[in-house]
Amino acid sequence: MDKKRVESTKQQFDLIVHNHEEAKVEYWFARELMPLLGYERWENFDKTIIRAMESCETSGVEVSDHFREVTKMVSLGSGSKRSVKDYMLTRYACYLVAQNGDPKKEEIAFAQSYFALQTRKQELIEERISLIERTEARGRLRESEKRLSQNIYERGVDDAGFSRIRSKGDRALFGGHSTQEMKFRLGVKDTRPLADFLPTLTIAAKNLATEMTNYNVEEKDLQGEGSITGEHIQNNLSVREMLGKRGIKPENLPPAEDIKKLERRVKSQEKKIAAQSGKLPTPAEKVDSNDGK
Repeated sequence: MDKKRVESTKQQFDLIVHNHEEAKVEYWFARELMPLLGYERWENFDKTIIRAMESCETSGVEVSDHFREVTKMVSLGSGSKRSVKDYMLTRYACYLVAQNGDPKKEEIAFAQSYFALQTRKQELIEERISLIERTEARGRLRESEKRLSQNIYERGVDDAGFSRIRSKGDRALFGGHSTQEMKFRLGVKDTRPLADFLPTLTIAAKNLATEMTNYNVEEKDLQGEGSITGEHIQNNLSVREMLGKRGIKPENLPPAEDIKKLERRVKSQEKKIAAQSGKLPTPAEKVDSNDGK
């Protein structure tokens, strides 16, 4: 998500925040939040909220402090009104809703960052979105490599063969540099995976090449280490050629921060969100949908 998109999306989220002065808590109404998270149908969004409530309970946090079902009156085209179900959500509740949302929606990554940060400064949101994108890219690469390992095991290749295939793919992607040589260039310890220190673009490139290999191994029913190695090398060369047309050489990109440190930082932030969000007022207290507007 580029800076202009982050700025415009942030403004939309800022416009729907409510404040309860006595309880000193910010909250959002689910029906106002729903379209900003890319949902069109309430039924689907309601299911996401229920999953978020289950996550809250599993974390040992009091659900009623952060999720409150309420009833709203809405106007119909005929001029009459009817009641609809809605929720009041604290910042922590909104974060959990985003965590349980559809990860394919670009709005979800933004929402996770927006609600995770107490200050919600744009530059910090941008930084956290980049962090999320990189960790998600790393997760996708893990899954595609796991699938490749399973695919080639079923076709007569052992773990040592898988390592050789992956290493030759790296050499093709990195312009002749082996995995070990790339670790040396980037200052990565021998015991750590190279991908944990690669920038998002390179992780995505490795994942694309691996997915292409998976596809052709399955579609063509390739057998044996030799044929699968040739396929993987060719796919990495194709990805490298595509990057080269845009002036990008993967071996020359600088290393990124250790992804394990980023994951620990995210977990540390998550533990603080519930406490920093405050608690919703008790049901007996009147809540006006125009509070804080």
